[in-house]
Amino acid sequence: MKLVSFKRAGRTSWGIAADDGVIDAGGRLSGQFPTMRSALEADAVALIAKGAKGAEVDLPWSAITLLPPIPDPDKIIGFGLNYREHVIESGQPIPEHPSVFLRLANTLVGHGAPLIVPRLSIQLDYEVELAIVIGKAGRHVPAAHALDYVAGYSCFNDASVRDIQFTHSLTVGKNFPATGGFGPWIVTRDEIPDPGRLVVKTRVNGVEVQNGNTDDLIFDVPAMVAYVSSFTSLAPGDVIATGTPQGVGFARKPPLWLKPDDVVEVEVEGVGVLRNPVIAEAV
Repeated sequence: MKLVSFKRAGRTSWGIAADDGVIDAGGRLSGQFPTMRSALEADAVALIAKGAKGAEVDLPWSAITLLPPIPDPDKIIGFGLNYREHVIESGQPIPEHPSVFLRLANTLVGHGAPLIVPRLSIQLDYEVELAIVIGKAGRHVPAAHALDYVAGYSCFNDASVRDIQFTHSLTVGKNFPATGGFGPWIVTRDEIPDPGRLVVKTRVNGVEVQNGNTDDLIFDVPAMVAYVSSFTSLAPGDVIATGTPQGVGFARKPPLWLKPDDVVEVEVEGVGVLRNPVIAEAV
């Protein structure tokens, strides 16, 4: 099952994606669960999906604008240097412990929305990532049971403003508005039984620039969920961006930066393709 958040005529809602459109779960329930996050918090998604089985779509794709699947996450936690080949291309040692950072919700844009090259830099770099979306609350979750806390998976473009990242801080370089693509939907966990064997790719203007596999992760999905729960409480709707494979722009010779009028696509096997145009920040 694919879950989406969307906007139509100034109204936001969420629902279930079908080939020809969306079943508007938020609208059908008359506001009982106005957001996907609220449905996750109530553990109501499976029940809603059962009720929507066989239903006709309420809205065609052309009538809606997709939002980040969780527009209002409590936490967005990123893992850095988590693919072996990417660590090697970065010239750093394989880490003994996870390196994590936080993103702000205003850095996220949905499928089709533009990523913005900020005024302060031209070094906006792409990063394809598998995103984990948490489905239930937990603390001190053992890795052996970590997948029980996962609602599903999405595509994430954890774009970085590299010169700011390297000369100021990772936190600043990751938190310019509209620099993180997220979507187009969440694929529920039952459709991806093994998140440790997924091909992940990036294309810029149709040219493949990243091609990796989650089997190269240093800290795998259960380990990441367990680690996050060791220092903070997991909440439904939390997003964990799991790191990027080799092929990033700053490691290329010459470097490859996203620029206005580019189109960047990140693809995660079993999830789909997240596509975003690139524009300059308005003067």
